[in-house]
Amino acid sequence: MALAIRDVCEHELDAVLALNNAAGHSILALDATHLRYFYEHANYFRVAEIDGRLAGFLIALREGQSYGSPNYRWFSEHYPQFVYIDRIVIANEYRRHGLGRIFYCDVNSYAEVRVPLLTCEVFLEPRDDVVVLFHGTYGFQEVGQQRMGEHGPQVSLLAKDLPSYAYVRETWLEHGGLPDVPWLAERAHLRHDRAPAPRRLAGERGA
Repeated sequence: MALAIRDVCEHELDAVLALNNAAGHSILALDATHLRYFYEHANYFRVAEIDGRLAGFLIALREGQSYGSPNYRWFSEHYPQFVYIDRIVIANEYRRHGLGRIFYCDVNSYAEVRVPLLTCEVFLEPRDDVVVLFHGTYGFQEVGQQRMGEHGPQVSLLAKDLPSYAYVRETWLEHGGLPDVPWLAERAHLRHDRAPAPRRLAGERGA
């Protein structure tokens, strides 16, 4: 099985949309406009490709975006710098194979050289103990709760400290920025060029 974690391509957006909206009640539905916003603005938007097939995706945003999610806004009001995981979706046939943990390792690697905090939320209505346990074992702690709108579900707002950030900030970010290497690069789309995004093989640094 050949697995690669790489930046999404524009021609894959329809497949990503279908995968998101087939995920069930645990993932909020998207429309094409909302997904296009992510493509244009999300700092982290990567897919898992297994043997040439789309197996899942994860979308995350840094602070300072004009994103209307009440959970993103909560973190914006409480923390000056963070990466917020908006959603992770794994195709049914690839679930329970550790792909979620691979994605979380990858987004952690992205975040820890840029910000001091990785954030997300989990639904408490309905509560999924497997999801809650997964985040707890990965180092997330609850920092708040809120209801998503007047009739929306109650969510637990989670944050994970990234201790590597202080070292990276003092060593590189305050002295010219990160090294120019592929695994540290921002999405090509956000760099305003169309150079091919580097493929990250499972087990590679940054994957």
